[in-house]
Amino acid sequence: MNFLAHIYLSGENDIIKIGNFMADGIRGNDYLKFPDEVIKGILLHRQIDTFTDLHPIYRKSKHRLHVKYGHYSGVIMDILYDHFLAKNWNEYSDEKLEDYVKRFYKSLENNKVILSDKTKSIVPYMIDQNWLVSYASLAGIEKILYQMDCRTKHRANMHEAIVELQEFYFQFENEFTLFFEELREFSNQKLLSL
Repeated sequence: MNFLAHIYLSGENDIIKIGNFMADGIRGNDYLKFPDEVIKGILLHRQIDTFTDLHPIYRKSKHRLHVKYGHYSGVIMDILYDHFLAKNWNEYSDEKLEDYVKRFYKSLENNKVILSDKTKSIVPYMIDQNWLVSYASLAGIEKILYQMDCRTKHRANMHEAIVELQEFYFQFENEFTLFFEELREFSNQKLLSL
């Protein structure tokens, strides 16, 4: 799961959302220096990642990409699954995607003091280019994949995965829909236990 799914799966608490959003950049026990609600978000993120990586539906989706993209197939799959969440947002929320994202961006700006340095460095670009809303379109996903590819110095040619997305679009979307229902239930239970 990528940014949008992690934020969405955090429930309504803005600080838990922020913790979940910035968790990838927090290593080992470094999370312990953050406020309790941020810690909950980071721990939730880690549990979501473990659940996702081990799930047979997600693994089936990822397998389609593995021969060509190897180690990066999981990164690509996370982005593609965020596309299906954004595209079908009205099935998961009564709030428009644009409004939901705007509220989250505002929350980031209002809580800069708790953000990690890495998160502070990407937030301006994220807001300026409206990454989370851009996930809903194929053009947006292609741009995100290209940006990710630049960050890896084009080692994996991740931007080319738009071809596989289009070729296997309905398979990926069906797998996402089935998987995401299970992930939502899992995340809701974890939120209650944290």
